[in-house]
Amino acid sequence: MATIEHRTILKAPPERVFALLERVEDFADYSDLIHSIESLGEGRYRWHVQAVGRDWHFDVAITECRAPEVLAWESLEGVENQGCYRLTPVEEGTEVALTLNYTLRNKLVEKAVNRAASPLVGRVSRQILERVEARL
Repeated sequence: MATIEHRTILKAPPERVFALLERVEDFADYSDLIHSIESLGEGRYRWHVQAVGRDWHFDVAITECRAPEVLAWESLEGVENQGCYRLTPVEEGTEVALTLNYTLRNKLVEKAVNRAASPLVGRVSRQILERVEARL
């Protein structure tokens, strides 16, 4: 399982940052690679993402939602992944730490994705957090 981590500081209190991050459906507005996110009810979502020249679909469930500190998820179907946003108050506002773990079953695709994933997820994470900060 590959792990990608990204950290940044947003100039807003954790409560305001968390309020935007927990609105999962809005993530499609925060990144050009996320085509849509459908709510399936009961904390479950279907993501439609285009990356590395492919369309990716996966269902996730929120596994921990502890405002304003932690928002975590894991996949139910599709691309196997799990991740977590951890928010920590700092003098400048809020430190947001993203940890994302994923596994791909196709070894050829996995090699290509692994080469592109870190910069790609970093880009998506930066886009998401920059657009969240703009909304704040």
